[in-house]
Amino acid sequence: MADKTQFGLTALDTVPLHEKVYLELVRALMSGQLQPGQKLTSRKLAKELGTSDMPVRSAFMRLQALRALSPMPNGSVEVPTISADRFQQLTDVRTILEGTATELATKLINGNNLRAIRRHCAELTQAARSGDIDDYLRKNHDFKFSIYRHCGNEQMIFLIETVWMQVGPFLRNLRIGFEDDLAGILEIDYHEEVVAAIETGDGKRARAAIVRDIDEGATHILKQVRFPEVRP
Repeated sequence: MADKTQFGLTALDTVPLHEKVYLELVRALMSGQLQPGQKLTSRKLAKELGTSDMPVRSAFMRLQALRALSPMPNGSVEVPTISADRFQQLTDVRTILEGTATELATKLINGNNLRAIRRHCAELTQAARSGDIDDYLRKNHDFKFSIYRHCGNEQMIFLIETVWMQVGPFLRNLRIGFEDDLAGILEIDYHEEVVAAIETGDGKRARAAIVRDIDEGATHILKQVRFPEVRP
């Protein structure tokens, strides 16, 4: 909700439309709402978002530069399908960046921050038990970034987001093997251990828990998914 000015008027939202569209697509990619190989057109997305084509095309160009979308010959774009090797490389980068961000954040998180992280933790557990993979992926994103954003390093957060835009669509594959009971995914999910370490101010233990969470999730996906041998 916009803040009130001293005259009682509602402050105008000054975020440009093209930036709003870009951020909406970034969130969809990072939270696994878009799938590998999915084709996107500016006209269809513009209709869904209630905008013209131009801000969507602008977002497409920015996301192509970050390797989060791939251009198609007909002018549309595609969520990239990557090789197992590249997925593993992205996972290795994640463990370094996200492990470091978690350790740094543990030293800076205050009481209000911790309450929000606990809430996100509880919502993530509930999403797994409810059996809704879309909700689980959104809550997984919200939980992890509620920690990373307190690391005190904006450039590190930017790098983490860039990697997540590439790997996020593949996180949908975490559901494979848990179709009958998504709550089983909690066996390879260590978010509660991360929170327990943060609560005691143990940055190294928090780092180890987030790295284990990332590694075991990626190992599960690599075992369950048939990746192409090389990127098209």
